[in-house]
Amino acid sequence: MPLNGEKQCVGEDQPSDSDSSSRFSESMASLSDYECSRQSFTSDSSSKSSSPLSTSPPRVVTFDEVMATARNLSNLSLAHEIAVNENFQLKQDALPENSLAGRVKSIVHQAFWDVLESELSADPPEYEHAIKLFEEIREILLSFLTPGGNRLRNQICEVLDTDLIRQQAEHSAVDIPGLANYVISTMGKLCAPVRDEDIRGLKATSNIVEVLRQIFHVLDLMNMDMANFLIRSVRPHLQRQLVEYERSTFQEILEETPSALNQTTEWIKESVNEELLSLSETASSPGTENSSQPSLSPTLVLNNSYLKLLQWDYQKKDLPETLVTDGARLQDLTEKLNQLKIMACLSVITNSMVGAIMEGLPELASRLKRISAVLLEGMNKKTFNLKEALNSIGVQTCVEINKTLAERALPTLSAEVQANLIGQFSSLEEEGNPIWSLIDKRIQMYMKSLLCLSSPQKCMPPVPGGLAVIQQELEALGSQYANIVNLNKQVYGPFYANILRKLLFTEEATGKVNASPLTN
Repeated sequence: MPLNGEKQCVGEDQPSDSDSSSRFSESMASLSDYECSRQSFTSDSSSKSSSPLSTSPPRVVTFDEVMATARNLSNLSLAHEIAVNENFQLKQDALPENSLAGRVKSIVHQAFWDVLESELSADPPEYEHAIKLFEEIREILLSFLTPGGNRLRNQICEVLDTDLIRQQAEHSAVDIPGLANYVISTMGKLCAPVRDEDIRGLKATSNIVEVLRQIFHVLDLMNMDMANFLIRSVRPHLQRQLVEYERSTFQEILEETPSALNQTTEWIKESVNEELLSLSETASSPGTENSSQPSLSPTLVLNNSYLKLLQWDYQKKDLPETLVTDGARLQDLTEKLNQLKIMACLSVITNSMVGAIMEGLPELASRLKRISAVLLEGMNKKTFNLKEALNSIGVQTCVEINKTLAERALPTLSAEVQANLIGQFSSLEEEGNPIWSLIDKRIQMYMKSLLCLSSPQKCMPPVPGGLAVIQQELEALGSQYANIVNLNKQVYGPFYANILRKLLFTEEATGKVNASPLTN
């Protein structure tokens, strides 16, 4: 996996008429928190650029280029996952037992071992297939050795010398069980401690064909252990080199596929148009001075683009190309955030209706929160009935409140209050619900404030009103979100800078962003 050989990225080779333009590219790449000036985007539009974003005639993409792009994208995704996911490891993919592929694999494998058993049981025995297996075992064992393991390497090659074994077989002097025992002993020296039990199981097996079969199974596990060990070893290096590696790899993808930023451009363009509309409405509002035309902030535009990811329809919309490597994390984060929104809404409704009753009863609030979390589990699945779940939460909330009141010899909730509470819970799934809109707006505000901090982990912003019930979970999700965004800005800052420069330059020249300002 190449980690060196950095390439200059899009946005870094753009000529500029002022120092402010170069400062813009640097600020986007280094995640500066200060606002960039309007002049950062006024680079000379007439100067030539080798960037794939510049206007150029379409070209034919060859099959080899497509395959090279696929390989680069695969390497990029794998490197990113290894670096950012501490729990990432390779696992063996087992085919479902009742699947056609699983049955075919089982039948073919069983047929092979049946043939081997019949050959070894023949009179005289036939050893050719067994010799080939030992030859394969030898190569696998040698692959586990480090460059300094010459002594063991020579021993393995000497004992599992297939030419010698064939000569022994011709004279009926080959010791298959002895060779198997040597292999098992060598595996015991090379395997990780977690495989010690598997090695003991091999030693306890008496049937030679079953021994060989299980040897290959354990060797597969050892191969996986070795791969995961290498992943753990390379992770610190990848984490140090991740930004430059991802940036240079994506540059290679962009050179092979000039359209590799189309979705990203549309994603940013949408935020630019929204900000332009907002500025236009502000400028035209009564009492607003028109002496100075407000300018767009590139940092604000990009942050608003990131906020859109928290409301993204991951089933119907493609992610921007620069965020594909974090797609699963962003989707999981968004789904958890949607559940927290509902829980916050339920808390607001409950407090507004029976807040006086619940005052001083933190254990009741915690119990209601747990009930909501359990009944909202899986709410992002297509088969989930949100209205039914909300109704159930309302019923259970009334039961818990009445139970607590009864324990304290207090009057329970009237039927009218209970019906009203359940009805308000159920109405949360209706479009345009005011409580949902309010909580959603406040969560967006909180997440937006996180993006303005240089180090969210050290100083979390205050949680807006109405979100106290989910504060702990919201801060944890917010920290994950900020980490994803900040790393993404570091890696793809120069690409975003180039896109924003072109979009905002077009806006400056025409007064709006055209439908398709960039053409490849």
